[in-house]
Amino acid sequence: MTVERPIRILLAEDHALVRQGVRLILDAEPDLEVVAQASDGAEAVAIVRDHEVDLAILDVAMPRMTGLQAALEISRRRNPPKILMLSMYDNEQYFFESLKAGASGYVLKSVADQDLVQACRAAMRGESFLYPGVTSTLVRNYLERVRRGERPQAGGLTPRENEVLKLIAEGHLSTEIAEALAISIKTVERHRSNILAKLGMRDRTQLTRYAIRAGLVEP
Repeated sequence: MTVERPIRILLAEDHALVRQGVRLILDAEPDLEVVAQASDGAEAVAIVRDHEVDLAILDVAMPRMTGLQAALEISRRRNPPKILMLSMYDNEQYFFESLKAGASGYVLKSVADQDLVQACRAAMRGESFLYPGVTSTLVRNYLERVRRGERPQAGGLTPRENEVLKLIAEGHLSTEIAEALAISIKTVERHRSNILAKLGMRDRTQLTRYAIRAGLVEP
């Protein structure tokens, strides 16, 4: 029987004690392994250039080169690793800047022991990780658009695709969606691909925003 190797992680954090604590959380999981560490963004970029890693976890605020700057540099590489941002700031601007820089998610240090492992696995599945507080930001954006008189455009989705979209936006995994709708996981993934193609989107974060604007997820 073939045993899958752990996800190889680069952890970049300028505070040594925080870095050690985060590493303990990650290395406690059998499918995760911190194989490299960096104390600033420039060092993180150099490590990705010279070593094979599957996932880079970057602190947003670091000396020499910030995590956001490092994420942008790393995401420009050919076949870049997945990227997660780690931050002490519950800040919507940092969150959206992280996504623009190529990150798959944004994890708050205050709840890293609860969210980071889940975020790592989501990133490696090609999904985005939304920390709970960002939902209120998405709702505010929706309400602001409504006040300005904007309306979401119809995406031409079928009723079944709308059902799948709603469950995706609510954070359900493909296995959970398949069980809830009594369809196969392969069918769920086909619906997901069709939805992304029809809406011209690329990840769950964008789908969640659309679902809120379209009224599929109640604000």
